[in-house]
Formats: sequence, structure tokens, C-alpha cells
Amino acid sequence: MAGKIPDLIASERTGTGKGAARQARREGLVPGIVYGGGRDPLPINIPFNVLMKHLKRGRFLSTLFNLKVEGHEDVRVICRSVQRDVVKDLPTHVDLMRLRRTSKVRLYIHVNFEGEDACPGLKKGGVLTVVRPEVELEVTAGDIPNHLTVHLEGLEVGDVIHASDIALPEGARLTIERDFVVANISAPSALRASDEEEGEGGEESAEEGAEE
Repeated sequence: MAGKIPDLIASERTGTGKGAARQARREGLVPGIVYGGGRDPLPINIPFNVLMKHLKRGRFLSTLFNLKVEGHEDVRVICRSVQRDVVKDLPTHVDLMRLRRTSKVRLYIHVNFEGEDACPGLKKGGVLTVVRPEVELEVTAGDIPNHLTVHLEGLEVGDVIHASDIALPEGARLTIERDFVVANISAPSALRASDEEEGEGGEESAEEGAEE
């Protein structure tokens, strides 16, 4: 989640019930409700095209949004459910939950890699292979980082960066318990090809020796 928290634009929905919801859908809107945070529920409408754009980006249920509704102050929300049409599989209703600063939330956070100029492995022609450009954290809403940072200084070809190598914000934790691989410094393709050829040559020599 690099950069600022994305905006989610909506409008307040007048009227409640199935009739108002059907009218909203006829107008190209998706009805929804915003609840929690010690406030009354707020019925809203989200433009269908806006919602679909966010859904197509993926991880909609684990993305923090800055909800903007005219006449109301901006609030941080996270989606708790998206109801879909059973035939067309298109969104028909959205439930959003307001977050207090102390609320615990699970989000995917973007990983930045810094220090390439001081990385011996890259200077020798190695390649940074990113396995996980994002990692999922459990963190309080008031302490959500824009990104996580991995420092590449001193890393050589063949070195592997694990989850335990990432400095996490205080109070945050990774949702996956095992120490998974985030990235590695792999050998240049030309060097890998050379090693493979040498390996094949060695096998042929061994086979010839065996035949003799």
C-alpha cells in the first residue's frame, strides 16, 4: 500500500429499504451502509464504475479507504462484505466499517527496497527477485505505515531476504507465522547459464569415464 490511503467516493442515500436500494441500482449506484466507530449507521451509494475499479484491483476486503461523503467528515473504513447478484456476479450491496485509531485491522502493506547502490550482489550483476511485493500485517488503524522497508546494503549474490528481516512498526505483526521469503539476490542469467553448461559438461565426462 504505497503512498496515501486511497479515497472512496460515495454519496449519502436518502430513504431506506428495498425500494431505495433498487432505485439506486437503476441509477448506476451500488447501495451500502457504513457502521461502527461509535456513530449511527450511514446509508450510502457508491457509483458502480468506481466500485468495480476498486474490486478489479484486488484485495478490496483488506484495503483501508478514506471514505468521502459530502456533508460528512472523512473517515477511514474497511470493507466487511460485498454482496453480489447470484446470476451476474455483480456487486449489489457493500458493508463498510468505520475504524477507530485503536482498531486492529489486517492489511497488505507494500514493501520498498532501498540501498541498491550499496548492494555488492547487485553491483556484480546480480538481480533483485521480489517474491512478495506486499505482506499482510495486523496493525492498529492509527499506526498503519505507508510502506515497509528492506535494506539491501551488504547483500551478496545468493542472499535471501526473509520476513524476519523486515522492521515492523511497534505493535504490528505479520499474519503468517512462518519466516517466508520476501526477495533474493539471484545470479545474472548469463552466469546461471554458464554454471548449467559446466554442470552438463561434468556429467558427460563422468558418463564417458564410466563407459571406458
